[in-house]
Amino acid sequence: MALTGRIPCDFGNLTFLVSLDLGSNSFHGNLPQEMAHLHRLKFVNLSLNNFRGEVPSWFGFLEQLEVLNLGNNSFTGSIPLSLSNASRLEVLDISLNSLQGNIPEGIGNLHKMKLLSIKHNQLTGSIPFTIFIAFTGNLLNDLCNDLPILKGLYLSDNKLGGHMPTSLSNCSEIQILSLSLNEFDGPIHNEIGRLSNNLRILALGSNYFTEIIPQEIRNLVNLVDLSVENNQITGSIPISISNISSLQLVSLWGNNLKGSLLREIGNVTKMQFLFLRENRFTGEIPKEIRNLVELEELSLGFNSFSGSLPTEMFNISALRIMSLSFNNISATLPPNIGSTLPNIENLYIGGLTNLVGTIPHSISNCSKLTILDLSGNKLSGLIPNSLGYLTHLHILNLAKNNLTSDSYLSFLTSLTNCRRLTVLSLSLNPLYGMLPVSVRNFSKSLVKFYAAACNINED
Repeated sequence: MALTGRIPCDFGNLTFLVSLDLGSNSFHGNLPQEMAHLHRLKFVNLSLNNFRGEVPSWFGFLEQLEVLNLGNNSFTGSIPLSLSNASRLEVLDISLNSLQGNIPEGIGNLHKMKLLSIKHNQLTGSIPFTIFIAFTGNLLNDLCNDLPILKGLYLSDNKLGGHMPTSLSNCSEIQILSLSLNEFDGPIHNEIGRLSNNLRILALGSNYFTEIIPQEIRNLVNLVDLSVENNQITGSIPISISNISSLQLVSLWGNNLKGSLLREIGNVTKMQFLFLRENRFTGEIPKEIRNLVELEELSLGFNSFSGSLPTEMFNISALRIMSLSFNNISATLPPNIGSTLPNIENLYIGGLTNLVGTIPHSISNCSKLTILDLSGNKLSGLIPNSLGYLTHLHILNLAKNNLTSDSYLSFLTSLTNCRRLTVLSLSLNPLYGMLPVSVRNFSKSLVKFYAAACNINED
């Protein structure tokens, strides 16, 4: 309701209050001490405000408290030890604050806990022994022995460290496990396959995990989101992933994965997001990728894929983002690209080494394009004026090709329709001529124009 100001001390007189929801406003300041008198409170939502100061210790003495959501505020200090006294607590969300220090050991004694979210803070240390039993910095057990009904655990974006827990099988109800953006290291244990069949989200990205993805991951038969990006994972993608038919997102970019991309990946027909860039994949991109008819984002750039580019990839009409840049692929752009990729928004095909042929005129039918990167290839022929119909373009990069200048002036003039264009690069092409007056007054949105190593007179 866009309410502002502080919570008045008189709130402490509402002693029959059971539920308090002030979320998504603009309240600020500290929470008044008088609120400690509200012993009947079961539900408290103060999220998405500007409350500051330390998390009050008196929350731990509200005997009836079941839900406490303080997320997305400006609380500082540490997590109060007294919270371990709130024995009926089922949901604790203190994410997106500026909390520091360690996680109190007593949190593991909250046996009714179903969701614990402490992501996006500045917490340090290992997980305490009551949650993941800590020993010499390694996590040797897990909170599931103490919290068997836990459904969601969010620990992402802190500075928590140690090894991944080696005993997870007691988490019979867990649906979400998020450990991303921390400092966990060591292998992903094969015990991961003993997590609950209810697990839908497994987020381990941006840590220091090493070794391979265990084959036992195939047991997570209802997994929807697998995120292990930006680690130090080696080996190949386990073929067992293709048996998880529910997968919609696979994010493995920024690792040391190698080998070929599994042909069996085409079996995961519900896949919507596939991120494999910045690895060491080799071999051809399998034509079976055409079976991923719901795919919206495909990122295979910065690998060592070779051979020819399967034209079937350009028949996935749901694609919004395709990135193939910096591989060793031979290909030509399909002449009917405009009709087969009607929803494409970002198309990155730069630096493929052996992309030849011309830019097809039909690309003008990709009316949703905002980024088109064809740089660093061997494209030749005229730059089609029809690119001027791409009125949503923000970035157009045609640098380092063999595109000719026969229609250079009219091409640039046609781009005056692209009023959102911010970056235009024509560098390192055999272009020549005067920069037309219409382009000198191009568009206020154009902030970078590159024509290096072209015979273009910009004066």
